[in-house]
Amino acid sequence: MSTDFTALFPDEVITMAMARDIVLPRGAGTFALITLDNGFDHTKPNTLGPATISGLSSVLSTLTARARAGEIVGVGITGKPFNFAVGADLTGIPKVTRREQALDIGRMGHKAFEQLRTLPVPTFAFINGAAIGGGVEVALSAAYRSISSGVGALALTECFLGLLPGWGGCYMLPNLIGVEQALKVIIENPLSSNRMLKGPQAFQLGMADVMFEPATFLEDSLSWAADVITGRTVVSRPEVDRDAALWEGAVTAAGRLVMAKTGGAAPAPLRALELVLAARTATRQEAYAAEDETEADLIMSDELRASLYAFNLVQKRARRPAGAPDRELARPVTKVGIVGAGLMASQLAMLFAQRLEVPIVMTDLDQVRVDKGIGYVHAEVDKLLDKGRISADRANRLKALVTGSTTKEDFFDAEFVIEAVFEELAVKKQVFADVEAVVSAGCVLATNTSSLSITEMAADLKHPERVVGFHFFNPVAVMPLLEIVRGEATDDATLATAFATGKKLKKTAILATDSPSFVANRLLGRFMGEVGRIVDAGTPMEVADSAFAGFAPMPPFVLLGLVGPPIALHNNESLHAAFPDRFSVPEGLRRLVAAGKPGFYLYPDGRPVPDPEVAALMETPANPVVLDAGQVREQVLSALAEEARLMLDEGVVQAPMDLDLAMITGAGFAFWNGGLTPLLDRTAVSEKVNGKRFLPPGVASVPA
Repeated sequence: MSTDFTALFPDEVITMAMARDIVLPRGAGTFALITLDNGFDHTKPNTLGPATISGLSSVLSTLTARARAGEIVGVGITGKPFNFAVGADLTGIPKVTRREQALDIGRMGHKAFEQLRTLPVPTFAFINGAAIGGGVEVALSAAYRSISSGVGALALTECFLGLLPGWGGCYMLPNLIGVEQALKVIIENPLSSNRMLKGPQAFQLGMADVMFEPATFLEDSLSWAADVITGRTVVSRPEVDRDAALWEGAVTAAGRLVMAKTGGAAPAPLRALELVLAARTATRQEAYAAEDETEADLIMSDELRASLYAFNLVQKRARRPAGAPDRELARPVTKVGIVGAGLMASQLAMLFAQRLEVPIVMTDLDQVRVDKGIGYVHAEVDKLLDKGRISADRANRLKALVTGSTTKEDFFDAEFVIEAVFEELAVKKQVFADVEAVVSAGCVLATNTSSLSITEMAADLKHPERVVGFHFFNPVAVMPLLEIVRGEATDDATLATAFATGKKLKKTAILATDSPSFVANRLLGRFMGEVGRIVDAGTPMEVADSAFAGFAPMPPFVLLGLVGPPIALHNNESLHAAFPDRFSVPEGLRRLVAAGKPGFYLYPDGRPVPDPEVAALMETPANPVVLDAGQVREQVLSALAEEARLMLDEGVVQAPMDLDLAMITGAGFAFWNGGLTPLLDRTAVSEKVNGKRFLPPGVASVPA
């Protein structure tokens, strides 16, 4: 191989492959156990970079010689506590500028893993903890596998990132567990919000031969290996059905899923399907060569570079929010008050109790409302208990932390009070006036408003500097984004406390200036408003909805039903009032809300079907302008490019990266597009509308 990997991966955290001899029980002989360990605790998992793979290859060469000399009877590989290996180190991929470098990455992994597979003694993988991507492929390369029932995450996530299982996964997995099950792991799970398998699920699929409890996992695995080596235990696996029609049908069905999820905009899952189909008849050598070539194509694609950019935002930028003040300024929060006991307030109470583990007091106008809010929290806690995700003791503690009251006097010793009441400025101002009268001067007053001015909300208070926007997205437990909004008077201590609290809540916090609808809702408002304008002008709703597969997380009119028409209308009206030249209020949406309809679609069998009653509400213009899907997409992307540039010029956020982070974590925009701005750059919409790109070439695209 001609590639200098040290230049591409200068910051690789090397995972050592440490081999030691173990005398197996019952006279089975000497066994070499390789432990993968990067020297850090479980919070920094093992990864497989070039130096790591080179080290593993060297150890395997030594063990091959020892096996041939009769010094060892078997070889096993396991990980450090709670972690097997979570896949390839991708940090050097942005530096790859030549296809030959990309090819060498694939060949390097295949070569090392083949050394494990072809050892002249039985080989074992003891999957003791998280195994992702290349970590799974290491395990698949062994002849036998055990898995801990405590494994919390096992997955081939590559298609989620814009790659494919290119170190043997596309060949080995379907030939181990069958094509239909393999496609669930390779295609369906990654494209379903990167769903992970737990140990028992992986075992049930046949990805491991035996499962043991965590407490004695290694001891039990070694004992099992001894019995396999001596013949006391014979491992049997179901025969894989190799019928051509079965494989073609499974791949065709998976292809429909890919098109529904991506609109064909993400090349990786489509290429993975080709390799899985070929795995039925290909030799291992042919399959691995095809994986190398395909992976090289993907590494040299803009979609992968955008995906890695997005991954970096979520993993790194999210940990160090741009513009956040010194964290040392944050004040402790030992009690939280929540004004309101409706659905959003109740979700907040549950989240704060789980993450902060401090007393939470909910207030509302009467005891009936308060009791309903407390009941919601208790029901959610009981769900976690029933699923075995928390113990009975923890369930009792969480329930005890959340109490209710009909008076705000109980907030007197709270350091953080958040309101989640009706989205009306006068109502929220009165709430804060009432709260300020009873809390200490240092108490943070946070608002969950989605669009109202933080500055105006604080204007009449004695201490406007302690008011901050703390905008969650629904459902609170699922959506990662938290927009922290600084009003004109908000001081650094309040802002620092808000960021520290957001971090403890395990949310992705983004700083926004006080402007209409802040970040994600402003961009979504422009998106939905533009689509609504197009449909009002005469384009059929179904055509408009079909224009965004692979771009938005779901068709816009399906999304509108999920958000709720009244909320969408309120957001559009607020933005139209602020920016009447750019934001429209679709007449169809007005009629929908006036009629009390929950959305544009019915779902008789789980799939959206236009509601005929809603269709009857829509008016066809006298001179309809009918666009095709491509024209719809172009017009909407152009509007978004304009809005994104204006938001950056206004200083709503620090940089384009924050717009992308908001759209990924708050609106579910795809990784393979990099969120929003890389897509606008890649399609040349940015330059057409604004005369320049959002990001320099190479940041979220292949370097020139």
